[in-house]
Amino acid sequence: MAQTAQTEKKTGKFAVIKTGGKQYLVREGDVITIERLTRENDSDKVTFSEVLMTGEGDNFSYGTPFLSGSDVEGEFVADTRAKKVVVMKFKAKSNYFVKNGHKQLHTKVRITKL
Repeated sequence: MAQTAQTEKKTGKFAVIKTGGKQYLVREGDVITIERLTRENDSDKVTFSEVLMTGEGDNFSYGTPFLSGSDVEGEFVADTRAKKVVVMKFKAKSNYFVKNGHKQLHTKVRITKL
């Protein structure tokens, strides 16, 4: 008999935001890692105005493309760097070899208000 995977249904209010060219499903209290954000005036607060969707239970609100009047607020937790990605270029028989590394900059944000 085949066993099916049961998914845990999370309840409560949620939102889908867009930042850094990516979309994130967030709830209050979540800590998300996003592309590096610049801080204005050394404030610890950040506001995401590009909200694509909000919902609670079976009630959903969709934007075209963004919801007007909906903002998601958060606070900065830390600025971090990802693990190093090594990039190598090599051409056979021509004595060509280049090795570079890259560490992407990230910001951790705790969602405080939907």
